[in-house]
Amino acid sequence: MGSRVLSLGAPQDFPDAVLEKLVLDTTSNPVLNGERSGLMSREQNGALGQLTSPVGGGRRDIVIRSFSGAKSFREEDIDLEDGKVTKDKEKISRCYRPVKIHNQALLSGLAYCISSCSMILVNKFVLSGYDFNAGISMMLYQNLVSVIIVSSLRLFGVITTEPLTWKLIKVWLPVNVIFVGMLSTSIFSLKYINVAMVTVLKNVTNVITALGETYLFQKHHGNTVWAALFLMIISAISGGITDLSFHAVGYTWQIVNCFLTASYSLTLRWVMDTAKQVTKSGNLNEFSMVLLNNTLSLPLGILLVFAFDEVDYLSKSPLLRMPMFWLVMTSSGFLGLAISFTSMWFLHQTGATTYSLVGSLNKIPLSIAGILLFKVPTTLENFLSILFGLLAGVFFAKAKMRERSQS
Repeated sequence: MGSRVLSLGAPQDFPDAVLEKLVLDTTSNPVLNGERSGLMSREQNGALGQLTSPVGGGRRDIVIRSFSGAKSFREEDIDLEDGKVTKDKEKISRCYRPVKIHNQALLSGLAYCISSCSMILVNKFVLSGYDFNAGISMMLYQNLVSVIIVSSLRLFGVITTEPLTWKLIKVWLPVNVIFVGMLSTSIFSLKYINVAMVTVLKNVTNVITALGETYLFQKHHGNTVWAALFLMIISAISGGITDLSFHAVGYTWQIVNCFLTASYSLTLRWVMDTAKQVTKSGNLNEFSMVLLNNTLSLPLGILLVFAFDEVDYLSKSPLLRMPMFWLVMTSSGFLGLAISFTSMWFLHQTGATTYSLVGSLNKIPLSIAGILLFKVPTTLENFLSILFGLLAGVFFAKAKMRERSQS
């Protein structure tokens, strides 16, 4: 389920304007970054001001307790010759000193790459390794895991989310329908297509998104960007022709997924603005979107489970009686949520441009790992077309960066 990133964090091929909105919506979130960080960049839909991530409530409390503890020692009238008070004061000061993480940009980038790659490989393992034929149920369970975790974090005060009001639900429901369709088709395609070809075919999403931005938002792209998009189309066609494990059903689902993914990205741009107007705080951070998307997907997912007749399959499947299967399924749900945390952490430390470039580069080791781990039969022509498509994605990301710097 390669596009799982979309549900929980920013995807690798997300439009820059949406990435910008995601960064702005989460700057007040205390979970992602303990240090105050500034980020200045100019994106497609305007200037992105300085972004600061405040110190989390837990850390503020630690600092306050540390200061008050030191103050009490200064007011202490006891004079011990062995210096016990001084030693105790130093011990408490060390104990309450805030933890400072160095090289957060590198660390957050690695965490994002590992979680996103692991998510796709685990999903492929569940679908192909276990030969699990209930993709909607898999999506439903993963979304349920996300709802439970986010709700628990909100309950303990680790994160903050907007309350799910009827006004907000009505505004968000259309984009949620696209979201569910996007996840479902992603699972169906991953069932039949190898990971490397999925990553190459997902480049078609960039082409559809660019066309949508041009006609819907009057966004004009340079010749270099269109050249990169043309190379992506060529690589997708050549990859499909030389694919030894070509499956027409899988390719059909993936093309549908590309249209739904692009539709989700384009629709999200104006839905996010409308949704902010019906929230109590006038804002909609990433975790609120995670909770909103996954909560609304549960009833729709249940309807699809019955529509695709997965209930009968689940009642007869021996996989549901295997503890290891449930462990792998649950881990995929945790990895999906980990993408949300790591992607927004990475966005805070770098920006939309670096995020997009790293996302494109991340597809290269993911494709190689998919070929090796699942023993995908391939030819030299197919491997070169896959590599060509991946490099076209990197070229596209760099072209967007150059276009953004010129504007």
